[in-house]
Amino acid sequence: MALKLIANYSKRLGLPGYSSHQFSVCVETEISNIDDVAGESSRLYDTLQKSVDEEIQRTGFIPDQGYGITEQAPANAARSLPAATNGSNGHASNGHTNGDGWHCSDKQRELILKLVEQHTLDKQDIEHLSREMFGSTVKDLNKLQASGLIDRILEEHGGRSHAPRRNGGPPRQRQYSNGGSR
Repeated sequence: MALKLIANYSKRLGLPGYSSHQFSVCVETEISNIDDVAGESSRLYDTLQKSVDEEIQRTGFIPDQGYGITEQAPANAARSLPAATNGSNGHASNGHTNGDGWHCSDKQRELILKLVEQHTLDKQDIEHLSREMFGSTVKDLNKLQASGLIDRILEEHGGRSHAPRRNGGPPRQRQYSNGGSR
């Protein structure tokens, strides 16, 4: 009676820019005697490890530090935070920009404009904050940067408008799965 021996060896290496690559080899063989398991396992492991280690040294493409973050246009003082518009804004299907030229999501654009309006913030102050934080105008912020700007506005000006809450109670605490709240 033949016995099947299946061996797998896998290795993952971290690379710069939060990247990684992985290589795996799997082999299936038959052995005729159960006494051969230990020796054949050791031989297969050594062979697979050597093969994977030789192959994984060829990393291929490694992204640079800024990979995936769009290049920002130079800050332009003439461009300012536009007023909110009603209706469709021509959002592109890939989600990277919309008809108003914003590079963040529609919801982020709407939230930024809503916070400016609710807290009666000076649009030029928000533009200055954006340039200070990211070196670009509010419209040129990508999704990650817009999220950072929104967080900063909420930290500095609070998460709710100056109007009283409908139920008159304190603001609801956010609960997180790790037990923390905010």
